[in-house]
Amino acid sequence: MTTATGCVPADADSAFRAITNLARLPRWNNAVTSVVDAPAELVEGAEWVVELHALAQTWHSRSTVVHLDTEARRFAYRSCTDDGNPSLVDWSWTVRDHPAGAEVTVTWELHPVTFWRRALFSHLRKRQLARTEVPASLAALSRFLEADLRVHDAAPSDTGSSASRHSG
Repeated sequence: MTTATGCVPADADSAFRAITNLARLPRWNNAVTSVVDAPAELVEGAEWVVELHALAQTWHSRSTVVHLDTEARRFAYRSCTDDGNPSLVDWSWTVRDHPAGAEVTVTWELHPVTFWRRALFSHLRKRQLARTEVPASLAALSRFLEADLRVHDAAPSDTGSSASRHSG
């Protein structure tokens, strides 16, 4: 199992909502080029399909929610290619309060089944995930949340009722 941790400039609940908002994955996960199919509700057993681009290739990845605990801010799912290959990856995201915002920890474990996935591709993919892809996604998540905070901070606040604004 491999782990990466980063700090993001948002409260833990906002960070967790961003991570579990499947429609917004392509905005902060650099490997996800699009969401092909998403469930109406994110619950245990729900499936979604994204298009990924990594190692100079593009493919569809199907994920299934294994565990979702919004109170503890833990989200775990299992992903595999959508081409019938039995190899898979187990992912887990945990978000905790941190003085600078939220601490996001992501863990993943590759389970290569076929010969070429075991002999070659899993080693390349594991290295790519640890060295570039996951750290880049954590950094992009941080930028995404920072931009989201700026948008909310810049939005005008509604301090009076509509009756008081329109009376006179």
